[in-house]
Amino acid sequence: MYDLNHLAKHLRSASLKKKDATFIHLHENDQLISFEDFFQNAEKIASALISAGIRPGDRVAMQVEKSSSALELYFGTILAGAGFLPLNTAYVAEEIDFFLRDARPSIFVCDPSKLDNYTKIAESSGVSHIWTLSADGTGSLIDAKNAEPPGFIGVKRNPDDLAAVLYTSGTTGRSKGAMLTHRNLQSNAEALVKSWHFSSEDILIHALPLYHTHGLFVATNVSLLAGSSMLLMKKFDADAICKRMPQASVLMGVPTFYVRLLEHPDLENAAKNMRLFVSGSAPMLPHTHALWKERTGHAILERYGMTETSMNTSNPYYGERRAGTAGLPLPGVEVIVTDPATGQVLQDGKTGMIEIRGPNVFKGYWGMREKTAEELRENGFFITGDLGTISEDGYVSLVGRSKDLIISGGYNIYPKEIELLLDRIDGVFESAVIGVPHPDLGEAVVAVIVTESGISLNQDSIMDSLQNRIARFKQPKKVYFIDELPRNSMGKVQTNVLRESYAEIFNNKTDSE
Repeated sequence: MYDLNHLAKHLRSASLKKKDATFIHLHENDQLISFEDFFQNAEKIASALISAGIRPGDRVAMQVEKSSSALELYFGTILAGAGFLPLNTAYVAEEIDFFLRDARPSIFVCDPSKLDNYTKIAESSGVSHIWTLSADGTGSLIDAKNAEPPGFIGVKRNPDDLAAVLYTSGTTGRSKGAMLTHRNLQSNAEALVKSWHFSSEDILIHALPLYHTHGLFVATNVSLLAGSSMLLMKKFDADAICKRMPQASVLMGVPTFYVRLLEHPDLENAAKNMRLFVSGSAPMLPHTHALWKERTGHAILERYGMTETSMNTSNPYYGERRAGTAGLPLPGVEVIVTDPATGQVLQDGKTGMIEIRGPNVFKGYWGMREKTAEELRENGFFITGDLGTISEDGYVSLVGRSKDLIISGGYNIYPKEIELLLDRIDGVFESAVIGVPHPDLGEAVVAVIVTESGISLNQDSIMDSLQNRIARFKQPKKVYFIDELPRNSMGKVQTNVLRESYAEIFNNKTDSE
């Protein structure tokens, strides 16, 4: 029934002979959802989407709490031939307005509590239908699904057709929509199943969000492609994860997960039957890696990925999992380091721009041909914006970023977006936003502000101004006021000087909380 739909066919193949086996085990109520039930629900959602006017290549946007129904919406969108657009649940109305106007989805699914707030925004953006989906699996999306008859033949989609649009931050402060194809997602999931030795016997603890590459296109697609099961948790909870570990075999997380799990008294006993711990989306401190190995006997497997490429490299399943590195290129993926000025390939050990080529590399940025041409070379290599090195034995290490991206708790945050909002606040003359080391989040957002002459502001007034303008995870953890920003001879703000000045502010436990 899915043979003409490239991604759906591959994700369904492993479970064709185990229809009654459990695919999703809901942590909160112990409900079990079989592969058969999951796919039948997704098929009816696909039918509802088409009944509502969805055509191949259209977009379906979603901003809802994590649930099995949200995953069924993802797969149903793929079956219907549309592009899936997941949005962070922390985004506020002003941000949602931008995404809907930019991506122009035909259907937008949101939480019922936000319907009144979003209806006018959606209508003015050209959205034809706005449906609701609550965390408990009710809403107008489910009503539309239940009105459809069973049985659905997946809409024909070729490997290079659009499967999803996932937004990443832009250097101008506005996000860019990375267009991911059926081949991008299928090939990456296959590479990870092979590299991480996933099988139908695995049970993954899924505590990641569904609006992020890691939680959706890695955790979910890998589980489907392997025919394995997921223990679905609405959010990270150290107590719950330790309780569930004896029933599971794999945990995927961000460094913050592991920092907090290390504080749990039952960790050693809980982790005895686990076979794999994966971490990514932010750098892990070598101390965390070493302490985890000491406490559990497991070396955390770190990997490197991006919105535009999903996963690029991974430390090996067998072999040395080298702390502080991103590991080796995945099967089918090429990684080179080039001179940022000339594009010339550098020798091993030299620091330069990391470039990626492979079937995982996106097809371009939504509605941004010039930006696509800037970052995608004609030879197929994607210029990542990350600086790094490759060792003689092939391990990739990230040493910095050419862009000012902040990675905090696994979230990508661009300073410019926050600076634009800060500079609009009455009394603010100018601002700079930086990321500084944080023991829990990896990096924390810090704002450095110069006020207008004679004006007195404080952190509380700044935070009050940002509260309803930007998602909470983007809001500064600390705000500092100085007389003037450091600049070089060309007048450019020296953010490196600011980062050095405030690098130690979260070293004390009281400051990191």
